[in-house]
Amino acid sequence: MVAVAAVSSSLSPWLAAVLAGAVVWAAHALQGQAGGRTLAFALISGAVLGLVLQRSRFCFYCHARDWFDRRDPRGLLAIVLAMAVGSVGSTVVLGAWVPLPVPGQLPPDMHIGPVSGVLVAAGLAFGAGMVVSGSCISAHWYRLAEGSAVSPFALAGSALGFVLGFHTWNPLYSWQVAEAPVIWLPAHLGYGGALLLQLGVLGALAAWLWRGFARPAGSVSARSASGDEGMVAGTPPLGDVWRQLWRGRWAYWAGGLAVGLIGALVIVRMRPLGVTATLGSAARSVAAQQGWIPERLDGLDGFAGCATAVPASWLAPNALLLAGLVAGAFIAALASRQFAPRWPTWRDAVRGLGGGVLLGWGAMTGLGCTVGTLLSGGMVGALSGWVFGAAVFTAVGAGLWLLRRWKARI
Repeated sequence: MVAVAAVSSSLSPWLAAVLAGAVVWAAHALQGQAGGRTLAFALISGAVLGLVLQRSRFCFYCHARDWFDRRDPRGLLAIVLAMAVGSVGSTVVLGAWVPLPVPGQLPPDMHIGPVSGVLVAAGLAFGAGMVVSGSCISAHWYRLAEGSAVSPFALAGSALGFVLGFHTWNPLYSWQVAEAPVIWLPAHLGYGGALLLQLGVLGALAAWLWRGFARPAGSVSARSASGDEGMVAGTPPLGDVWRQLWRGRWAYWAGGLAVGLIGALVIVRMRPLGVTATLGSAARSVAAQQGWIPERLDGLDGFAGCATAVPASWLAPNALLLAGLVAGAFIAALASRQFAPRWPTWRDAVRGLGGGVLLGWGAMTGLGCTVGTLLSGGMVGALSGWVFGAAVFTAVGAGLWLLRRWKARI
């Protein structure tokens, strides 16, 4: 067993290189399809995103848990940085597309949704699902590529949650969603005013999070402190830099910066980032064929966000973005020797399925998850993104508090 593990570990970087080559070949082959450039862009963008998520451990739940449990703000600051960078980039892009934002006219395809009590309920459910399953949906996708025992069940549970969401959609739509305001901040404040407001809120949040935080001892690496041989004027050789990319984890700020840049860049060529549209569309397709959901879902396909309408072809940008994300995360996990599959337990299955149902219902009802509704929506100035995010992190804080109380009584 030890020999097998050693061989497997030694082969991992080579397998990662082969998989990376396969992704590049697939992107090249997609050029011959209708809309091939967009499809290839989606695949490569997804692969880069998956690599960044895996190497930086960018996870909305884990970052929030670090704050609530240990008052370590670095993860949440990475999310704040991603939002700030993405907001600036998105403002530049949308300003070129819609030079004069006015109320009632929304930029096409942006994740700007209705704001209502239903959205708050969706965020609370999604946050609770994060606590139960141990991750948000985007993190479950990249952890699937690491061999997580919980993630397959969480993603299956999310599909079930989408089906449940389709069942509850029509009454919720009639009750609140149909008349709820769809608020795009630039339409009311202008691009400059909306951007200043968002950066001001993010700056205040960053200052509050950083308040009183002391960096852990040893945060400066021994390598940089001692000065290894081969350093020239404090600059490590390229080989050492390359090896450092696949050791441990990337800095929090690197993950936040990269995610923000990717989030802003993808809207130039395709829909905004979202990791639930393909899963939701697949769940809707199967459920509709089996007669498990209403034939008509009132107003659902008229909203922007992580659309769940069954596409004419599954060879679509969002599907390829998701495939690329898993492939990129798998490449990163292999290259860093962090691919560690294990057999699931009953506890893994229950956690995954139970939390996944909450995640799926929240994502379907909120028209996206922490990537689609919170990140992509918040970046473009959608009030719905900020409301959803506040509800998610409120539920995470309450859920972790309840878990601590429960464990203290055992």
